Amino acid sequence: MTRHERTVDVLIVGAGPAGLGAGAELAASGAGRVEILEREQTAGGIPRHCHHGGFGGRTIGRGTATGPAYARDCVATALRAGAALRTGVSVTGWAGPLTVDTTAPTGLERITARAVVLATGARERPRSARLVPGDRPPGVLTTGELQQAVHLHGRRIGGRAVVIGDGPVARAAADTLRVAETEVVALVTDQPPAPFAALTRGNDRTPVLTRTTVTALVGRKRLTGVAVRHQDGRTTTLHCDTVVFTGDWIPEHELARRGAVTLDPGTRGPAHDPDHRTDRTGIFAAGNLLHGVESAGHAFAEGRAVAAPVLRHLITGTWPAHRPAIAADAPLSWVAPNLVGPDGTLPTGGRFLLRTAERLTAPLLLVHQDGRELHRERLLRSAVPGRSFPLRADWLERAEPDGGTVRITPC
Repeated sequence: MTRHERTVDVLIVGAGPAGLGAGAELAASGAGRVEILEREQTAGGIPRHCHHGGFGGRTIGRGTATGPAYARDCVATALRAGAALRTGVSVTGWAGPLTVDTTAPTGLERITARAVVLATGARERPRSARLVPGDRPPGVLTTGELQQAVHLHGRRIGGRAVVIGDGPVARAAADTLRVAETEVVALVTDQPPAPFAALTRGNDRTPVLTRTTVTALVGRKRLTGVAVRHQDGRTTTLHCDTVVFTGDWIPEHELARRGAVTLDPGTRGPAHDPDHRTDRTGIFAAGNLLHGVESAGHAFAEGRAVAAPVLRHLITGTWPAHRPAIAADAPLSWVAPNLVGPDGTLPTGGRFLLRTAERLTAPLLLVHQDGRELHRERLLRSAVPGRSFPLRADWLERAEPDGGTVRITPC
């Protein structure tokens, strides 16, 4: 089949909040032909099937919109600005440094751009990737699969369900199950109890089993239970016909890897500087592809922030040759951005985002490079696994652009 070839100024892959934010800002700023590609039939990303409230930020939704309403507003903003949006189009690979091959119901295309923005988002790890033993019976879902089944397809889920996790996503999954008239047996997490959690859960009386690990799934023709082990060694089986694995996000980095974009070992997304530049000339990245997973409002803001460096690149064509890495020492899991930019640009919101694998009570964070201290900052709150916390970025001007790795060490 003949592959149609054409060119655009900026090609954005992914029409979630980050891609739509980038498309809106770039089109409004006069970047030329700005095109957004989305493999799904409907644009908007994960918020499309998150029917709870709390979506939005300063520009859209104001933090009170439901997911579908927020997604529609993001799409409308991009289209109103003049971005071209094409859904049902899958990017299958790279045919050059800034050239991609696509497939769609209308045929095959090869699109060359002056700049590419990757905004492919993140996904939850399935059961198999979490190394939970057992057969593969029906009834095993991730949060995304659950929300699509209930909110997009109106399917009945089951009678009794166990949710793995105890963060905001887990509680949203529990709410979705209740909408589907499914009893939530328990939330299971290997983390310790969160301080004052009982004060924040309102009338939700679902048992939360903390410091508890899932050891196996039981059942063949249909899930019949979830085997768990408590910290003290006790074991039990929670009888249910549905289990929902929540959290444990990983960036959708397959296209980035195919383009030989270097991935950060902590985030598993593209290594990038505060200007969202990867190590491949002309390729930028934004949103939850960089760090699974932040809020939709944060992703939209990152998409808007990528516009200015893209515009500068379209004008100058320049790209930094060397940028020191920024690394987070254990028990920190990752830091984003994770490259020092050459021009002193601050990250989105003027701060870095970090994650930790262990609870840290009001930690002192030291930033140092080649034995020289650049910054120290004590957090006023505890850092907990599964939630990002900020680090000021004004020390960037003291980092040597030709120096070694900048390290962030908790004390």
